[in-house]
Amino acid sequence: MNNTLGETLRKIRMEKELSQQQLAEMIHVDRSTIANWERGKRLPDIDMLMKISDTLMIDISYLITASLNQNNSPNVIMIDDEKIILTGSIPVLRKVLPYSTVNGFTKPSEALHFARENTVSLAFVDIEMGKVNGLDLCRDLLTINPRMNVIFLTAYMEYSFDAWDTGACGFLLKPVSETAVKKQLTKLRYPLKGGEGV
Repeated sequence: MNNTLGETLRKIRMEKELSQQQLAEMIHVDRSTIANWERGKRLPDIDMLMKISDTLMIDISYLITASLNQNNSPNVIMIDDEKIILTGSIPVLRKVLPYSTVNGFTKPSEALHFARENTVSLAFVDIEMGKVNGLDLCRDLLTINPRMNVIFLTAYMEYSFDAWDTGACGFLLKPVSETAVKKQLTKLRYPLKGGEGV
């Protein structure tokens, strides 16, 4: 489960028949704060967990346990407009990152939607995808989550210099291999749980 605290909070709120706005007013925060907690974009601090438990009349240990389980399974995405690349690469990523949830997307718009709704820890992004430029897509992903690690995928070495100007932390040539992925994982800006040797 990627968002244990958020899912727990949402479930309790729904059981109490409260809207996000109603809960927000009860604990004196914005509705967007509740939405961010439920989507796993943010975590409440211990004082806020105490306030939530008092307000919802639940044992705080229930929320603390859910909070400690947060992000046990990091989200990893791969975006490539060629389905055959995803078919060959996703099993490699799942083998190297056995405790991560790995999703593949052929449409950048679907990947962006997923990144807005879920905290993505690592993204493998093809540089050339038809009308979509992977360099721009990287910038969009980092706008959504500045702590996302982005590794570019390409068959063309000449893109490597442009890639570094985007905020990406790595670069892989296709086809993806276990050895190459493991090497890139040692260079991540924000360490990722769930990788071999990481």
